[in-house]
Amino acid sequence: MQRLEMLALPGLPRVAAGDDLAALIAAGLARAGLTPQPGDVLVVAQKIVSKAEGRSVRLADVTPSARAEALAAETGKDPRVVELILSEAARVVRSRPNLIIVEHRLGFVMANAGIDQSNVVGPEEEPHALLLPRDPDASAAALSARLGLPVVISDSFGRAWRRGTVGVAIGAAGLPALVDLRGTPDMFGRTLQVSLTGFADEIAAAAGLLMGQGAEAQPVVVLRGLAWSAPDNPAANLIRVGPEDLFR
Repeated sequence: MQRLEMLALPGLPRVAAGDDLAALIAAGLARAGLTPQPGDVLVVAQKIVSKAEGRSVRLADVTPSARAEALAAETGKDPRVVELILSEAARVVRSRPNLIIVEHRLGFVMANAGIDQSNVVGPEEEPHALLLPRDPDASAAALSARLGLPVVISDSFGRAWRRGTVGVAIGAAGLPALVDLRGTPDMFGRTLQVSLTGFADEIAAAAGLLMGQGAEAQPVVVLRGLAWSAPDNPAANLIRVGPEDLFR
C-alpha cells in the first residue's frame, strides 16, 4: 500500500529580497529532522520565491500610464497596481470591477497577472505589490540543485467555471510536471487515448491543504512517498497553447 505524508516546515523566517532561500529551507529541513529520501518533493509557495528574488515593487515608485488609468477607472483598482498588471501581461482577456483577467507573459491565464498585496509587507510599511518570479521553472531548478530534491513552486489560482482558488504549479524541476499516459492500458486493458496528468498541479493542490490561503505562514511543504516513472519536464508544459486552446 502506497502511503503519502505531508509536513509543513516550521519556523521559517520572514523572507526578504536577497535572502538565500535554499539555505533557509535547508535549515528548516534540519530543524524538522528531515533527510531527503527518494519520493520526496518540496513544494514552495510562489510568494517567498518572489520575495527572495526581489520581485516586490513599492507602489510609490510606479507611474501609471493613460491605459492603466482608464482600466483602473473601469475596475476600481489602484492605477499603480493596474500598471504593474499590464506590464506583466501579454494581453487583457476580460475585466470587471475589482478583477482583471490577463494572459501573463509566462502564458498563464490568471487574475491580476498573479500580482498580490496580501502578506507582502506589514501594516506599518509602505504599500508594495509582489510580482511572479521572472522564470519560475528556472527558480525551481535552482532550488532543486541546491537542496537535492524535486521542487514545485505553487501559486493560488482561480479556475474558469469553478469557484474558489486552488494551488497549481507555476514552476517545477526534478519531476514530470505533466505525465503523458497516452498509449498505456487502463485497468481493463483499453488503450488510453487522451489522458495527460497534471502531476505537478496535483502536488501543489495537495500541499495547499497545509499552506492555506491566509495567515497560516506555512510556505514550504514536504510531500513524502510519491512515485513516478515519466521523464522530467517543466511546469511550462502544463500550459495549453495554439490550437489546443479552444477558448481563445
